[in-house]
Amino acid sequence: MHHYSQGKSTKQAHKAIPEGFYEEEQGLKGFFGPVSHLIKRKPSTRWSQIEGPLRPHLFDLVKLELKPEWQRLLYNHQLTISMAQHSSGLSDHAFKNADGDTIYFCHQGQGHLLTEYGLLEYKKGSYIIIPKCIPHQFFVEKATQFLVIENKSSHYEEPERGMVGRHAVYDINAIGKPNLELLDQFIEKHKIETTKVKIKHNNEFTHFMYNETIFDVVGWKGDLFPFTLHVDDMMPLMSHRSHLPPSAHTTFVARDFVVCTFLPRPLEEDHDALKVPFYHQNIDYDEVLFYHDGDFFSRDNLHAGMMTFHPAGFPHGPHPKAVNNVKSKTHTDETAVMIDSRQPLKKDPILDGVEFNEYWKSWQT
Repeated sequence: MHHYSQGKSTKQAHKAIPEGFYEEEQGLKGFFGPVSHLIKRKPSTRWSQIEGPLRPHLFDLVKLELKPEWQRLLYNHQLTISMAQHSSGLSDHAFKNADGDTIYFCHQGQGHLLTEYGLLEYKKGSYIIIPKCIPHQFFVEKATQFLVIENKSSHYEEPERGMVGRHAVYDINAIGKPNLELLDQFIEKHKIETTKVKIKHNNEFTHFMYNETIFDVVGWKGDLFPFTLHVDDMMPLMSHRSHLPPSAHTTFVARDFVVCTFLPRPLEEDHDALKVPFYHQNIDYDEVLFYHDGDFFSRDNLHAGMMTFHPAGFPHGPHPKAVNNVKSKTHTDETAVMIDSRQPLKKDPILDGVEFNEYWKSWQT
């Protein structure tokens, strides 16, 4: 298709929007495909009533009673989003996920992870990436809560960095690599003898028992191994003149979804630049946003541990108060994890008890 325009339009997206009007972005392939920007007289969120299943959701996950077993929140055939909580000490078995790659995002706590490849350390704000079928065992030193993102249809990959180069977003040297020598020392110090492995396959569980510890690797080489990445070691892409799309903050890529990380950053400096997330429609993706830490400037009444779910087809944008509040800000102070899914997500019934059912009205205040 050729680029075309009619009536009021802007030379640059998200800049110099005519006074008293609102911009809405409509694009395919999650900000990578064909796109148009519509200048509207009223915000895209000016509905007076929503009847039917296509509505936004806000959940307070702090109210959930969590256990070490994954508590499923949202899911489809390609992706499962869950929460889990570990109290302290060593879990009584190692775990192996034969259904897919796993990301554990540490929302709270700290500790170590034992793997055949070596010892990993995690803390609040750490991503732990475990490739499919790799046994691992948690040793919790401070009560830990994880957001768990299971990739059931592909493997996690780094995002394409294009013209910004391979060291953008995060340098490969920033990842936490498993240490085999430290693992041996840790096992000896804590007298660990892991002889039980719990394996998940086809969402069913099998327990393997051994007479001796499973952690008996004396060496390895290759480019397939578990690793960690902390939010403090990530460098958000920024433009001081124009607001960048959420896809600029992609951290991990799967075939059917992406995982993005929103981090504290300076706000745009140009006087005519949009400084809050632009109005847009979810056309090809269901969008999930987990609020991890900080002051979430895009809307009021949010706290760490909340999660929003905006299905495809739902137009949305900043809370009205955020548009005014951002005028006095020079930086954002928020850390959040976003999961955008190509296929529709289903909601687990457990979320019914922690949902704010009037969330759809929040754009009217």
